[in-house]
Amino acid sequence: MTTTLRDAFSVTRFSFWAGALLSSLVGSLLYMVTARSIESDAEARFISHARHAQSVINVRVKSYTDLLRSTVSMIQSTDVLTHENFHEFVRGLDMPRNFPAVDYINFAIPIGESQRDAYVAELRKNVSRIFGKPADPEIVPPGIRSSYLVVTFVEPVPPAARYYGVDLMANRYFGNKLFEERDTGKIFSTGTAIQVLSRPNDSYLGMRMPVYHKGLPVDTVEQRRTAYGGSLGIAFSVKKLLHGVMDEVPVAGLRMTLYDIGPGMDVNGRTTVGKPLALFDSRGTPADPTPPLDAGSDVFTTTLPLDFNGRPWQTIYSVQKSALYTDFDGYYPKLMMAFGFLGSILLYALLHILTSSRRAALALAQEMTSELRESQAKLQLSHQKLRRLADHAYQIKEMERKRIAREIHDDLGQSLLALRIEAELLAGRTKGTHSHLHKRARATLQQIDTTIKSVRQIINDLRPTVLDLGLSAAVEWQVNQFQRRTGIRCEIQDDHGEIALPDHCSTAFFRILQESLTNIVRHANATHVKVELRLNGGWLSLTVRDNGCGLPPGGRNKYGSFGLVGIEERIVILGGTCAVFSEPDGGTTVMVSAPVIGGPELAFTQQQERGLGSAVI
Repeated sequence: MTTTLRDAFSVTRFSFWAGALLSSLVGSLLYMVTARSIESDAEARFISHARHAQSVINVRVKSYTDLLRSTVSMIQSTDVLTHENFHEFVRGLDMPRNFPAVDYINFAIPIGESQRDAYVAELRKNVSRIFGKPADPEIVPPGIRSSYLVVTFVEPVPPAARYYGVDLMANRYFGNKLFEERDTGKIFSTGTAIQVLSRPNDSYLGMRMPVYHKGLPVDTVEQRRTAYGGSLGIAFSVKKLLHGVMDEVPVAGLRMTLYDIGPGMDVNGRTTVGKPLALFDSRGTPADPTPPLDAGSDVFTTTLPLDFNGRPWQTIYSVQKSALYTDFDGYYPKLMMAFGFLGSILLYALLHILTSSRRAALALAQEMTSELRESQAKLQLSHQKLRRLADHAYQIKEMERKRIAREIHDDLGQSLLALRIEAELLAGRTKGTHSHLHKRARATLQQIDTTIKSVRQIINDLRPTVLDLGLSAAVEWQVNQFQRRTGIRCEIQDDHGEIALPDHCSTAFFRILQESLTNIVRHANATHVKVELRLNGGWLSLTVRDNGCGLPPGGRNKYGSFGLVGIEERIVILGGTCAVFSEPDGGTTVMVSAPVIGGPELAFTQQQERGLGSAVI
């Protein structure tokens, strides 16, 4: 015993190095998991900051859209738009403070070829009045066209007269966009930088909205074309639009790069598709407006979409990972690695001790298992003997009941019958001659009849003679007796007719039915009982179902209650199964099944009954 314990708790060279290696692996794993967790948390914070910046841009874009809508509303509410009232309205907007990115608001009106000369004359008069000196703006680009969309009002006042008279329809790409704007009524942006205003890393974009004459319907395309009164546009600086957005993100070194990824137009007036237009880069300079994007394992980067009034924009945010780490983030993975190593060492030592204890316990247990196995075998043998003894006792009891019932029927029954015949003869002969003796004879005859009924009841209680007619007939008789005695409505379902069974099987199923019905009377408070007898695949099943109060918790194991135990023992002796359960809506079901080997036409021989370990009646 001492040697076994010493060997179980010894520490070998292999176990020592295995513990050291395992602890190192755990420490390294904790280091990687912790570092990855810190990185994931930092990345989540970075994406959250980027989305906040994106929401700020969205709000600003919406405010500039609202500027267009309010100006269009002013134009529609004015019967005759002049430079003076347009100027006063724009000055009231206080754009340097409320809309700092907008440099100009312009309004272009459509004219036909026949109106060209009169329009140019009126434009020159108005522009000369604006600048306080003679001016001769022309419609540019020059040329005779069937229709024009000419910039007529510009606020704030531009530095030169050349800002007036620009025909927006002269460019085919812009013309198609303006036609689309007129027919749909939607705000649009061309996605092309305004060359005259743009600088390196400071792109100017235009955003335009159609203006329809007040009071005219605009539900269909034809109605919108008829009501079309011009196009209102703004020119704004993307750099000014994004000014201050980076200041709202509390991350040092955050880079924001904005692209327009929709179709546009190059400097030669050709449509471009699939070529992003760099609008702004927070790290760009006049010398290098679009430096290469940040990349590498030490950089967080995310790309967020932005809808600029139908134009697909894309914002790329990037930052060095170190900008989002705290000082503690650098020490925390190392601390977790040390904790994992030391903790694993201690845990390994504990597991080694527990394993050694288990080995020692197993060694001790192995010395005791042989006696335990012998005891279990003896116990199982005793259990089998007890079950066979119980089977034998059941059969002896049933056989003795059958014998007593037969003796009572053959001896006492015959004697009572003979006595009744004599009493009936005596009553017949004394009728009319000896009234007193006749009366006594009739009383004796009634007493004999009562005794015969009692004897018949005793015989049926011991073993109903109806069992000799078969199990189906016995079940039907017992259920009818139960219904007449208790008043509980009963239903029998037997689809197979009479079933040929050995006597001990029929008796067992009959006693199970009696015990189930007795339990219903005592405990169930039921008003309906259904009894089913089925034969399927050589197995006979009996089901007794009631609609009573159900089986209470622990009812099967109640102290002093042997009814269900007796049912289980009887069916187990036959090699069958027993199930007792309560229904969800109340009531209890007792279901027993046992193999009967043969079908409806097969009867057991006496030798087969002996082979099953049951007494033969």
